[in-house]
Amino acid sequence: MPRIILVDDDRSHMMSFSMMLEAEGFEVECYCDGHSAWEALSKSLPDILLLETKLPGLDGMDVLQRLRHVSTIPVMFCTTKDDEIDEVLGLRMGADDYVKKPCSPRVLLERIRALLRRGELLGEDQASEGDDRSIMVRGHLSMDPMRHGVTWRGLAVALTVTEFALLKTLAVRPGFVKSRDQLMDVAYDDQVYVDDRTIDSHIKRLRKKMRRVDGNFDAIETLYGIGYRYNEA
Repeated sequence: MPRIILVDDDRSHMMSFSMMLEAEGFEVECYCDGHSAWEALSKSLPDILLLETKLPGLDGMDVLQRLRHVSTIPVMFCTTKDDEIDEVLGLRMGADDYVKKPCSPRVLLERIRALLRRGELLGEDQASEGDDRSIMVRGHLSMDPMRHGVTWRGLAVALTVTEFALLKTLAVRPGFVKSRDQLMDVAYDDQVYVDDRTIDSHIKRLRKKMRRVDGNFDAIETLYGIGYRYNEA
């Protein structure tokens, strides 16, 4: 039974959505403020975190920032803030998805399932092969889908589920271009619509993380108007 932590200061929205999730077989924990949510996260991590940006005390962005220092679990913002800047900021800080309220409960449910499936697929990828054979090496990059592990020049890089999926898709075939639409298909299910800036924000954060361990990292190339490709050093 997947476990979800739901954080929202709108109690009526939180309770109605919690009831729907429980009816769909999820285990749900609800919190109305950022401090309570962070205390719960510090004790036990869920399978996915659903988070409002506007929260009393510790806001959603602060919770995400703290969480990304210790975990790469999927995080989805579900918020009333209809601001492109906030959406881009949330994605760059490490959120896997950003949904604006009001939204269809069924669509939101599908987006949650899509995030969970993506994590499961990464864990199962190449499971029939031996552990050593499952590790993908491309130049200085090493990726272990079984352990959700990434290293660059031997140094570990902590990636979210979405970032891992995008990097793996690009690195599988070095030199081949992947369009934004193709990357969207990897990161999100067909039922979920996202625009170009969502993928661009994930790529920017992915590059930023890689450059923390190697300031000269340039393996992910942007082809303006076309997409991205991984160049093996």
